[in-house]
Amino acid sequence: MLINCAVYQGGTKLADLSPDRPEELQGYLQQANTFVWVALRDADAAELEPYRRLFHLHELAVEDASRGQQRPKVEEYGSDLFASMHLVDWVGGDLSLGEVAVFVGANYVLSVRRGSKLHFLGVRERCEREPELLVHGPSFVLYALMDAVVDRYFPIVDRLELELDEIEQSIFVRGAQLDNIKRLYELKRRLMLLHRAVAPMLEMLSKLHGGRIPPICARTGDYFRDVADHLARIEGAIDSLRDTLGTAIQANLSMVAIEDSNVTKRLAAWAGIFAAATAFAGIWGMNFEHMPELKLSWAYPAALGLIVSVCGFLWWRFRRAGWL
Repeated sequence: MLINCAVYQGGTKLADLSPDRPEELQGYLQQANTFVWVALRDADAAELEPYRRLFHLHELAVEDASRGQQRPKVEEYGSDLFASMHLVDWVGGDLSLGEVAVFVGANYVLSVRRGSKLHFLGVRERCEREPELLVHGPSFVLYALMDAVVDRYFPIVDRLELELDEIEQSIFVRGAQLDNIKRLYELKRRLMLLHRAVAPMLEMLSKLHGGRIPPICARTGDYFRDVADHLARIEGAIDSLRDTLGTAIQANLSMVAIEDSNVTKRLAAWAGIFAAATAFAGIWGMNFEHMPELKLSWAYPAALGLIVSVCGFLWWRFRRAGWL
């Protein structure tokens, strides 16, 4: 589905378009210092086909954009670029993963958003407010889109850090270990999802600044390096969170083991107390004929007193040892 389409010349917007036929953009593509910026959402192969013919897109890149589920990457097809990035956002209390594929040529930018409600209207407005930068053309638009994607990772990292801090405060709360371990592993899953979006993007950005870079990005290498710096900060925060998360999981498992050990001690202590009482009862319950103490009138209360005394002494010792 077509979201918007605009023509820019010399860093300023020339016209807003909503053509029924993409071929009507052909006239603008032939003008000097002019490029077309088209944004699509959830476009399939049939919707991309007219733009493939118009912009001469490579069929492999079109296939990746139409199918989705791509690893973040940037690929060169002649003088054109194809970039794929992951969009990560909170939906219904959990992380949702979407994608945006961007085709970049000398006189066009085509973005295809898939599986996400995040939009880039703010990116378009930002570019239009900075004509001195937009004059760099499609490569600056690619930078602005990447910068917007990366900036949206920061609030997610902050929220994950807050969630981990909250869990850490309850690790030593008695009886909360089972709930904590569920929350910790859920947090670990979210961190892995975010890491799968960030780590490959760091690799792809290294191809756009420093060393040999695509000719279309020759004037915007510094901007891509700035995005890479932001992404490196996010990756560092993720690594720190993963280390802290691992420590929290080990501490929580240790608390579970300590709690289990305490339960075992209590059970063993009570078992020892009842074993002593059972031993005395078993001795005097034997059916031997000659057991003189059974004939005494005070034998029964004396036996009960002995049993209570021994059990009381054992209870005191276990209590003093911290088993009860």
